[in-house]
Amino acid sequence: MMEENITLVTEFVLTGITDHPELQLPLFFIFLMIYLTTMVGNIGLVLIVWMDSHFHTPMYILLSSLAFADVWSSSSVTPKMLMNFLSQDKSISILECMAQFYFFGVSATTECFLLAVMAYDRYAAICKPLLYPVRMSNRLCSQLVIASYTIGFLHLMIHVGLLFRLTFCRSNIIHHFYCEILPLFKISCTDPSLNALVLFIFAVSIQSFTVMTILVSYTYVFLAILRIKTEKGRSKAFSTCSAHLLSVSLFYGTLLIMYVCPGSGVTKDQDIIYSLFYTIIIPLLNPFIYSLRNKEVLATLRKIIKK
Repeated sequence: MMEENITLVTEFVLTGITDHPELQLPLFFIFLMIYLTTMVGNIGLVLIVWMDSHFHTPMYILLSSLAFADVWSSSSVTPKMLMNFLSQDKSISILECMAQFYFFGVSATTECFLLAVMAYDRYAAICKPLLYPVRMSNRLCSQLVIASYTIGFLHLMIHVGLLFRLTFCRSNIIHHFYCEILPLFKISCTDPSLNALVLFIFAVSIQSFTVMTILVSYTYVFLAILRIKTEKGRSKAFSTCSAHLLSVSLFYGTLLIMYVCPGSGVTKDQDIIYSLFYTIIIPLLNPFIYSLRNKEVLATLRKIIKK
C-alpha cells in the first residue's frame, strides 16, 4: 500500500543562488555580462588560433581546445540560470536535468585531461626543446585532445546511467542553481550509496592522475627554468607556466573540495560559491589568464581590431 501511494517526481525546481526577490534582476545583469564576456573571450581565442596559421602549434591547439571546453561548460549552466532569474517557474524536467549535468560533466572531465596535457606540453617544450617536435607533434596533440573529449563523454555516461536507477518521491527541490549530482543524491528515495561510491572512485582517480601529471611536469619545468642563464628566457618561461598554474589551482581547488572531500563541512552557501567558480568564473578568467600574458595573441588581436 505504501508503494502504491508514492508519487514519483517528474520535474525538479532549482532554488538558484538566492531566494531574495530584490536581488534577482541585479544578479541577472551581472551574470549576463559575465556570460557574454566568457563567450566573446573564449570563442574569440578559438577563432584567433584557427584563423592564423602561425598558431597551428601544439600549445595553441591545446589553448583553443581548453577555450572550447570553457564555452561548453558555461553554456551548459548559465542560460538556464539566467532564465530562472527572470521567471517564476524555476522547474526543470528530469531529462533536462540529466542532460545539463551530462554536458557540464563532459566539459569538466575534458578540462582536467586538457590541463594535464598542457602541463606535459610545457615540460616537453622547456625541458626537452630539441626533442619537442617528436614528443609533441601536431598529430599527437590532436590525438590527445580527441582522447580527452572521448574520456569525458564515456565517463559521464557511467554517472548518468547510474542516475536512472534512482527514484525521486520525497522532494523535487534542488538547492542549487543547476542540476548538480550531489544535491540529487540528497532527495533520492533510492539509496544513492552505489552512485556516491562510483562518483568518488572516478573523481579521485581522474583528479589524482591529472594532478600528479601536472605536478611532476611542473617540478621538472621549474628546475629547468632555474637553469636558464638569461633573465629574459627565465622570465618568458616562468610567465607562461605561472599562468597555467593559476588556472589549474583555481579549477582543481574547488573540484577537490566538492567531489573528493564532499563531507568536509561545506555548507549549502559554500557549495554554491565553489560551484560558481568552476562553472562560471573560471571559464571567464581563462582567456584573460592565457591571452593577456601572451604577446603573440595580443598582437594578432590588435591586427584583427584594426582591420
